[in-house]
Amino acid sequence: MATTATNGARVVAAPRPDLSTRARYVLALIKRFRFTAVGGLVLFVVMPAVYVVLFPPLPNEPLSFGKALHHVYFLLFGQPSLPYVDHWLIEVLNIVIPPVGLALVVDGGVRFAYLFFAKHRADKEWIEVVAESYRNHVVVCGAGRVGYRVSQQLLALGHSVVVIEKRADAPFAIILRDLKVPVLTDDVRAPRCLERVNIKDAQAIVCGTDDDLANINIALDARQANPAVRIVIRLFDDDLVERVRDNFQAEAHSTSALAAQTFALAALDPRIVHSFRLEGQLMVVSCFQANAALSTLKVSDVRDRFGGLTLSLKRGEQKAILHPTDAISIVQGDMLTVQCSYDDYRALREFTHETTPPRSLPEAAGEP
Repeated sequence: MATTATNGARVVAAPRPDLSTRARYVLALIKRFRFTAVGGLVLFVVMPAVYVVLFPPLPNEPLSFGKALHHVYFLLFGQPSLPYVDHWLIEVLNIVIPPVGLALVVDGGVRFAYLFFAKHRADKEWIEVVAESYRNHVVVCGAGRVGYRVSQQLLALGHSVVVIEKRADAPFAIILRDLKVPVLTDDVRAPRCLERVNIKDAQAIVCGTDDDLANINIALDARQANPAVRIVIRLFDDDLVERVRDNFQAEAHSTSALAAQTFALAALDPRIVHSFRLEGQLMVVSCFQANAALSTLKVSDVRDRFGGLTLSLKRGEQKAILHPTDAISIVQGDMLTVQCSYDDYRALREFTHETTPPRSLPEAAGEP
């Protein structure tokens, strides 16, 4: 999985398709062009055989299949290679094959080659074929900031993503295309839109547009097309969240409610990098730089005395240790990432003799 950096942020490209996905892509192409394949078989196998049977013997030798095929091929371009004969069926074939055969080659053959080799990422048909080759992928509706971040997180977790965005020139849609993510430019409420992204084989859909009504409509259409699909809905109206969860059997989240908790805790202490509620308790993840008081403890003491689970410990320039063992002693200057309840967090702060939190997160903390 490729990763690049954009303005200091890590950007994850779409995972490369495995062999089974590539095989399904080829099968999807064959299925889409099955009538073209049958037409080509008739044109370049059956028609030459008809000429071999009906065409009068040539002066020097009977008409071979190769010469008949040569005649059919050049007949497409108005250049027959066999002489004129007075036979009504042959004349009909000579007249019908050029327009019908040329249309078959141009519409079918060229389009097949275009989809197979060019793989133009703004083309609806290409995206439809790619989505048909996916299994257990996630459909993200809306390529705004939320949709982009959700897509990035899913890509980082190794999942295939198909994005639907109404505006072809949306900035994040362009970035996602550059990362080789299929982005369907369409109104998500349009007929066949969800069908084009293969919703029937998707494991989840994220309704992340900035329109509550549109997100609910998407959820209804997705549930009808795939009763087993998991639905996540972004809502701005807090009053709708619980009703949507109960009536749609979907995960509904209010972006304003999620943001409010984050902003409030960040205002109290910048070291709180994440928060969530568990069994009615407000849980926080915070970054602590060990002072003299904290350096008297071991990792196990942080857990036993303050209910804090130490997620990582970074010492100087060394690589951070994830889930450090209980026996490790904390040294002054160590950077600890601790998860605990907010009340326990305040008790830990009190133990370190902090009357006020720092104004900013220490640089050594790095990414949460």
